[in-house]
Amino acid sequence: MASKIKVLQVIPKLGFGGAETGCYDLAHYLPENDCKSYIVTSGGQLLKYVKKDKVSIIRLPVHSKNPILMIMNSFLLFFIILFLNIDIVHARSRAPAWSCYVSCLLTGRKFITTFHGTYNFKSNFKKFYNSIMLRSKLTIAGSNFIFNHINENYSKYLNPKNKLMVIFRGINLDYFNPKNISEFKRNKLISEWKIEEDKFTILFPGRLTSWKGHDRFIEALNILIQDHHKTNFQAVILGSSQGRNVYQKKIKDLILRYNLNKKIIFIEHCNNMPTAYSLGDVIVSCSVRPEAFGRVSVEAQAMKKPIIASNLGGSKETILNEKSGFLYKFDDPRELGSILNDLMDKDKETLNLIGNEGRKNIIRKFDVENMCKSTFNAYKKILNI
Repeated sequence: MASKIKVLQVIPKLGFGGAETGCYDLAHYLPENDCKSYIVTSGGQLLKYVKKDKVSIIRLPVHSKNPILMIMNSFLLFFIILFLNIDIVHARSRAPAWSCYVSCLLTGRKFITTFHGTYNFKSNFKKFYNSIMLRSKLTIAGSNFIFNHINENYSKYLNPKNKLMVIFRGINLDYFNPKNISEFKRNKLISEWKIEEDKFTILFPGRLTSWKGHDRFIEALNILIQDHHKTNFQAVILGSSQGRNVYQKKIKDLILRYNLNKKIIFIEHCNNMPTAYSLGDVIVSCSVRPEAFGRVSVEAQAMKKPIIASNLGGSKETILNEKSGFLYKFDDPRELGSILNDLMDKDKETLNLIGNEGRKNIIRKFDVENMCKSTFNAYKKILNI
């Protein structure tokens, strides 16, 4: 019976974010379990890595929030579902979820969503718009933090006939494995980024947006120098401004004010994150708003790197505080500076022990195989298989 399951995942764009990689991983897991796997998307960088013999791609403008296009997508999905005889439609974002909802109502197919983030809900209309993620037969929360967020903020939209459950997001532990790092690629990156190997390297992956907390990070580095008299370090900020020129200027002005321009390296993009992580002695995530999951924290631990993260959202679930990493108060750069100082004082063996605990933690709880298996089992329950 499982061989008859046909799953259509719908996502705006197939990029390298957490929702997108989760969609990609599940899409390739399903054919290995005798299922038909389809993705509807408008495009994205990850498309070129999709194995076309396993996963069928259908291009539609599902990234659009234009009401006319959303209605058009509803009817196009209606015909796709009937033509392909789809059993489950799994929406991973709000705009396409509305289109999926309508098409599933018309076809009588099972509608599933994954609630990936906290989403903005400053107005009642916005909260109503977000509530589409709870109008499915099954809503998957990627962390306990998101599960609690839904219950606290969307209780009136929860239907006891529908199911809400936690399935932790996972990462590919073969891809994020320090044993699989190419020395050639690592040395190439060291050369390209102008990394000085005799210095303690602090890696901060995160696109340039205010809620990622770059300003707190820079203040912490200044404290590291002024209060703790540490100078033998370099920091790499890895992430694109994505057109946020005003915020980028603010961050660069702050760096100049603290005279840190020779300490900080800006890298726009890296298409090999495991190799990037391998260059860091410690990885930092400074979000000032809760992360739904905290992918950087998980990837860093998988790569056996100590992680320092703000004590918000999903990171509180993924990090074993003072064992596989360290949590600090999100608005306290002084505490962040103090933790960085302590880690700089530790020897390589101690840092490696922390890293080993991190990988063990991720293998136990955040393996992509577990995520895919749990989702597949949830599909079967919805279909009474």
